[in-house]
Amino acid sequence: MPQTRVKIENYQFGCITIDQQEYQSDVLILGGRVQDGWWRKEGHRLHVSDLDDVLKGSPAILIVGTGFYGRMRVPAETQAYLREMGITLHIAETGEAVHLYNDMMETADLVADLHLTC
Repeated sequence: MPQTRVKIENYQFGCITIDQQEYQSDVLILGGRVQDGWWRKEGHRLHVSDLDDVLKGSPAILIVGTGFYGRMRVPAETQAYLREMGITLHIAETGEAVHLYNDMMETADLVADLHLTC
């Protein structure tokens, strides 16, 4: 049975609307569900340990939205780990990441981690 996908309808600084539900905290989109309140060990750095929920599902593709101004960083060691796990990583400012997600939302095993503010 194909997995239901969610569509991102709108994004602006600090707020995202997904399937008519508004979120004002960072989100993970894992298949057909949204997990809000996503937070990292260090607010503006994405560590491997911040991706526990993502890695449980063994996604093929991970889209990381680095914020409205792109201030969240994905350290080289996190990128290398994801490559070693066979996960294709796309890193972009969140506005661009939203467009990429919507373009790819029918892709199997797609996950998005989106930082909504800076």
